[in-house]
Amino acid sequence: MKYSVVAAAFCVATAGVAQAEAVKPMSVSFTDGAVENSLSGQAGDAVEGRKVFMNRKLGNCLACHANADMPEQPFHGEVGPPLDGVGERWTVAELRGIVANSKEMFPDTIMPSFYRDTGYTRILEKFDGKSILSAQQVEDVVAYLLTLQE
Repeated sequence: MKYSVVAAAFCVATAGVAQAEAVKPMSVSFTDGAVENSLSGQAGDAVEGRKVFMNRKLGNCLACHANADMPEQPFHGEVGPPLDGVGERWTVAELRGIVANSKEMFPDTIMPSFYRDTGYTRILEKFDGKSILSAQQVEDVVAYLLTLQE
């Protein structure tokens, strides 16, 4: 798979990250929209991130973004920018910030905040206090996005 080399490099680059508890959603520290440190304390898994990315009940990224790496998946969206080459355009910290809460970098975006658990409008009671993705799922999606090279 084309993302094996990048995923391995990412794992090596983040191997020094201590095993720690996940950063709570509303405690994430953003700098110009980017998040420097792992939210889970662990490196992401690109294979798992690809699964989250295409899962219509989790990330559902394909609802808004086209992704040439997933030709087997129907109905790619056109609302957000295509994600081909995104791993070359953004740093790990920037991608983590965008996935966690894109509104920190792009205040007017309609992209949801995937790692936020309060401050929503008209939320169903069963979702109150919960983020869309876990800290590890954010890290996995970021690891996958890094594999999208042109």
